Amino acid sequence: MYCLGVEVMKVGILADTHIRRGRNLPKFVWETLSEVDLILHAGDIVSVSFLKELELLAPVIAVRGNGDWMIDDLPDRVVFDLEHLKIGLTHGYEGPGKNTPQRALNTFAKDRVDIIIFGHSHMPYKTYTSGILLFNPGSPTEKRRAEFHSMGIMNIKDNSFDIQHVFF
Repeated sequence: MYCLGVEVMKVGILADTHIRRGRNLPKFVWETLSEVDLILHAGDIVSVSFLKELELLAPVIAVRGNGDWMIDDLPDRVVFDLEHLKIGLTHGYEGPGKNTPQRALNTFAKDRVDIIIFGHSHMPYKTYTSGILLFNPGSPTEKRRAEFHSMGIMNIKDNSFDIQHVFF
């Protein structure tokens, strides 16, 4: 269980950064992440060195995306407790389902999670399904069909939480 002993826990949420040689996160994202207590990355990190840079800012929980074949030891999915929340983290590219949110939901069908964080589609997504919050932060580097680049921020205080997209 992650419990950092802060009054308000601030969590940065990323997916689909696709950081490879010659590409960097926007300065705005680095500045935002410098203020968080924990970073969640829902896959397609691509570079081991980028993952290590994130770890210099805050502890990182990350999963493997379909573009992470060069990074060893990343799980395909992880379930963890964060304060009072049970969170499932996956990239969302594998498993049954006709779209990424359905695949992410099916990945944790046997787990009793409160929130599922996923990536893969590069499309910001936030909706409740069967009492579970499904959240895709979008991508800070490759917006594809999305109108803006984006990431997520979650604030946890006492027994409540707020999770939002940050568009730029």
